[in-house]
Amino acid sequence: MADGPIIVVPHTHWDREWYLPFQRFRLRLVSLLDTVIERMERDARWHFTLDGQMAAVDDYLEIRPERRERLAALVRDGRLAVGPWQILNDEFLCSGENIVRNLELGLRRSAELGAAMMAGYLPDQFGHCAQMPQILRLAGIEHACVWRGVPAGVRSHAFAWGAPDGTTIRTQYLPEGGYGNAAGMFESFSEPENSPPSETAPGADVLPRRAEDFTVRMRRWYPEGGPLLAMYGADHTAPAADLADRIAAAGRPMRLATLSGYFAGVDPSTDGLTRVSGELRSHARANILPGVLSARVHLKHAMSHAERVVERYAEPLAALWYTGSAQRFLDLAWRRLIEVSCHDSVTGCGSDETAEQVAARMAEAEQLGRAVCDLVTAERAAALPHGAHLVFNPSPAPRTDIVILDVASDGEPSLQTADGRPVPTQTLDIAPVVLDDAVHPAEKLPLVLERVYGRVLFGQEVRDWAVAPQERTLTFWVTRRADVPFDIGDVRKALRDADGDWRVRILADPRRTVAAAVHVPALGLTSIHPSPAADAAASDARRGAPSNAQPVRGDGRVLDNGLLVAEARDDGTISLRAPGGVVIEGIGRVVDGGDLGDSYNYAPPRTDRLIDTPLDVRIDAVRPGPLTAAFDILRTYRWPASGDAAADARTHATEDVKVVTRVELRAGEPFLRMRVTFDNRCDDHRVRLHMPLPRMASSSFAEGQFAVVERALTAEGGFGEKPLPTYPASGFVAAGGLAVLLDHVTEYEVVEDGREMALTVLRSTGFLSRDRNAYRDQPAGPQLATPNGQCRGQRSVALAVLPYEGERPPHTVIQAAEHFRHDLLTAEGYGPAAATPPAPQNGIEVTGEGVALTSLRERDGQLEIRLVALGATSQTTANVTGAFTDAVRVDLLGNPVETLNVTDGATAIQMRPSEIVTMRLTPPR
Repeated sequence: MADGPIIVVPHTHWDREWYLPFQRFRLRLVSLLDTVIERMERDARWHFTLDGQMAAVDDYLEIRPERRERLAALVRDGRLAVGPWQILNDEFLCSGENIVRNLELGLRRSAELGAAMMAGYLPDQFGHCAQMPQILRLAGIEHACVWRGVPAGVRSHAFAWGAPDGTTIRTQYLPEGGYGNAAGMFESFSEPENSPPSETAPGADVLPRRAEDFTVRMRRWYPEGGPLLAMYGADHTAPAADLADRIAAAGRPMRLATLSGYFAGVDPSTDGLTRVSGELRSHARANILPGVLSARVHLKHAMSHAERVVERYAEPLAALWYTGSAQRFLDLAWRRLIEVSCHDSVTGCGSDETAEQVAARMAEAEQLGRAVCDLVTAERAAALPHGAHLVFNPSPAPRTDIVILDVASDGEPSLQTADGRPVPTQTLDIAPVVLDDAVHPAEKLPLVLERVYGRVLFGQEVRDWAVAPQERTLTFWVTRRADVPFDIGDVRKALRDADGDWRVRILADPRRTVAAAVHVPALGLTSIHPSPAADAAASDARRGAPSNAQPVRGDGRVLDNGLLVAEARDDGTISLRAPGGVVIEGIGRVVDGGDLGDSYNYAPPRTDRLIDTPLDVRIDAVRPGPLTAAFDILRTYRWPASGDAAADARTHATEDVKVVTRVELRAGEPFLRMRVTFDNRCDDHRVRLHMPLPRMASSSFAEGQFAVVERALTAEGGFGEKPLPTYPASGFVAAGGLAVLLDHVTEYEVVEDGREMALTVLRSTGFLSRDRNAYRDQPAGPQLATPNGQCRGQRSVALAVLPYEGERPPHTVIQAAEHFRHDLLTAEGYGPAAATPPAPQNGIEVTGEGVALTSLRERDGQLEIRLVALGATSQTTANVTGAFTDAVRVDLLGNPVETLNVTDGATAIQMRPSEIVTMRLTPPR
């Protein structure tokens, strides 16, 4: 078949921040786009694709707002392609909801300039998540375009990429060099970074020969013939100034186009194409750089926490329980979350300066989310008397769970719900009553009184005071909130004639930190408040466990809640006994090994030393029950202080590191909680937590980005990178009958031929990229020292282990992960003492086996709810109930798809396994 024309797509791949921080890269961006816009305005033949992300446009227009209309005119003319993404993210290190909001924002911002490029351009992500085909199709996009992660089974430029729900999208593969596969054709014409634009470029006579070479290389990927896609671009570079003239004189069919223009001539049908299902994480054709999953783990922790605060707390609270609007705060939070999802940001593979700025924006996103939570709960808590507590349930099902409260009480507190039901409690800590007791000379008393700001003293409010002249004693009584008059001037008058030495005491009301087991409706509110113990039965109920659970008992080194029994062993690991007689020995073994790799790829030294035996072990009892029981395992290890690159080994110098593991069982919970904490004082190493499996596993199952993905114990190789089977998991990972519930995106590997699971707790490296990495042939970036990438300092990771039956984790694992990751939220009441606590209030309830909530927010005066059939293996029904009168199924952009029947505030929808469903619910007027 005859060769088709070469469609040349000039573009730049713009890393917003990487080996330089954002503002230094933006300076180059402004110069580049100034040049490109001027060339395009002078020459109508020019076309340019701006990397599929609107962030570059927004960053440019913030500096050049006066050029907005000039840029928009090029977009409207179809010669400048922008969007559809806001930013080119890492698909595995952010939530599925973040991916959706990224696409939503990018499409909206692109439309404001005239038009969005309706192609799922994913040029440089380090692999692709399983649900991307479904996400793109739900947004009305019919083409994907990828480079990394494509398996060896793909032998042509196009394949049918299928999501777990069966959705398939035509996908363009970028072989022979990815997004720069035609850069060599014009290499002598391209301009180096920061160079002034040139009007000519030597060597144009070589273009016909290079075009022929390109055709020969690409021919095998286009067995059906047709146009050849030539991606002409590289990182942070502009095309040659005289590119259009060179192509016109090339002497063979060749033309300039945007990527949109190329896809306009391509049939989106997937008929006859090779089918590839699920995620794309193969090393067969390009590096996927899997070490970014564990580089700078603090960024992964911060990202997951910020996303959860915004997605599952701030937005639902604002949508369901706020009378005003918090949308501006939520929009700001999402802009920050989307920005840091970039494939050079959350990944941690940039400079230390970049990582610091990424961490700051993550913190800002979480702060914005918490501010919205504060706003909403403050409005609701105003109806509760002081001393009461508001409780919000972020889950779409009723829950009885433990909250930690600070209450006024001089003994085991008596708490009850608004409808009078006793609330079981357990004291965890008793606050000191004497805050200060000191003797001062009388002439210093005015200075002592300066401690009082208004009525606030030592963080509490003065509720009473007394002067005893005979004893020369001044006493303040303080409490969290005082409703009595107070004037510091009265105290000064009383001390006007004081002489000698005076004793000044500050006494606080008795307070306790308690665990309380509270029942809360689905996505609803309830309140608990102090009450006298009415009778012995009520008092016993308050000291026990929830009615649906046995009390948990802690006996030194053994915990038992009637569902699980955990025992600390002498070697510092845990023995776990589960229902059915299953016993798992050796849980929580810590293994430290060397790492002479970089932020992109783990690479152990040739002569490695694995340390998994502690020098000493101590077990400390912490809590005895009945709601929560815990013990601490303290292990001291002697780890090599750093790597020795010259010797390809680890140093003989060592550091003693104490690893503390808090092990906890709660009443009614079917999983064992663990928190591992240590101070990292070493460099160039990897620390993993090992979990023996109840039975040998042949695969693993990991939750993340709207799917539970099954993975093999090995990874496909074939390129220049060692195909390590280290994978990401978000909510949980499960294999061989054991699920590990996760607090944040975590790297894991099933090892020992399927007998153990290893989770990366820390990976310390000192280079962005090493030119020589034992596990990767090519440099992944500049060999830039990144000392902060060693991640010295405190590291703490929370997780939980849950045994299960069967091969595939059942829906109960999904429910457990939901509860583990989403604590109940509390706020103190601050209304008048006579206020009557309101009755529990229902939000939105969702039922359906394996059906999970990913989002609930307010949009255009309606409630928008997004669900995914995570655990379903066959068609399932999602039932949604709440205060709404109408329900419409919509696509990801909010366009109506199907009107749903609503009866008495309830609707139902059939869902395929792994199907994503979005609905708009109309609340009553």
